Amino acid sequence: MTGKTHMIGGVVACQAMDTIVFAGAHGWAYYAAGLVGAILPDICHTHSKIGRRFPVLSKTIATIFGHRTFTHSLLFLLLASIVLRWLFPDNEAVQTGVLIGIASHYLLDALTVRGIRFFYPANIRVRIARIRTGSWLETVVLAALTIAMGWFYWGPV
Repeated sequence: MTGKTHMIGGVVACQAMDTIVFAGAHGWAYYAAGLVGAILPDICHTHSKIGRRFPVLSKTIATIFGHRTFTHSLLFLLLASIVLRWLFPDNEAVQTGVLIGIASHYLLDALTVRGIRFFYPANIRVRIARIRTGSWLETVVLAALTIAMGWFYWGPV
């Protein structure tokens, strides 16, 4: 999926969790963290939105692990959780937002042809569908996420 689909997906995932689980208890930091978390796994791709912002880190991670391996895994999610607790010990909203954003990224990339190696280092690909990145089907997913974002924001009309 492209960066814009991941960003909208991260915000929608945060909205859904905030509405359904947290009863609207979170503010802007939670949603901003969800947006960052939604693009974070693509740090392993040098041409991604986040990879272009941190080229040295992106190139290093891409060289060591490749794309959609470690940064798209349960292991990375666990490591991110530990690092977030260390960096933001008193800000559970930021911790939760980033982790939800990462999880949304995984779900969206699992919809692609390539899938993800969720159980890295095991060489098992998790693939839910076979949507090509940048295709008209991704545009449909993006449109559906945009509608969902509006629905969560304004509520059912």
